[in-house]
Amino acid sequence: MRNVFLYTAAAAALFAAPAMAQDASNVYGSVGYATADVEGVDLGAVTGRLGYKFNPNFAVEGEASFGVSDDDVTIGAVTANVEHEYDAAVYAVGILPVSPNFELFARGGYGTTEIEASAAGFSASDSGESWNYGVGANYYFDGQNGIRADWTRRDFTNDGGEADVWSLGYVRKF
Repeated sequence: MRNVFLYTAAAAALFAAPAMAQDASNVYGSVGYATADVEGVDLGAVTGRLGYKFNPNFAVEGEASFGVSDDDVTIGAVTANVEHEYDAAVYAVGILPVSPNFELFARGGYGTTEIEASAAGFSASDSGESWNYGVGANYYFDGQNGIRADWTRRDFTNDGGEADVWSLGYVRKF
């Protein structure tokens, strides 16, 4: 499944690259903090995104996050520390411009997440692929700078559960 993710990311980059060369003003990026509820475990990460708007209503974006906040979980008499190592995803984004400074969006894509747990001197890590979907909004203070808030559900494949991710960050049009 990782190969599907890598091929999708490569294809999106190849199709977007010629268009980016023509009009760099459609390129946007964001950086912010994301909190994830993964089956009752609360994790935090720094998230970066890079996207390209093909027109006012459609974009593609890539996303990468690196864990910065872990959580302790007690199972029976054993307490385990759970850490978010990283995640990466590619999305198709539908955009609804509400005003020149405000837009709503919905997105769907595919990603991978790695989490590590350690307890009593032992540790294990596992990665899982997921189908992701969510909604959000961008508000621009001026023509280029703004804030982004969104919610994304990650439905992990192979009965891997699900995660709800909320993020808030700075967004910039280039």
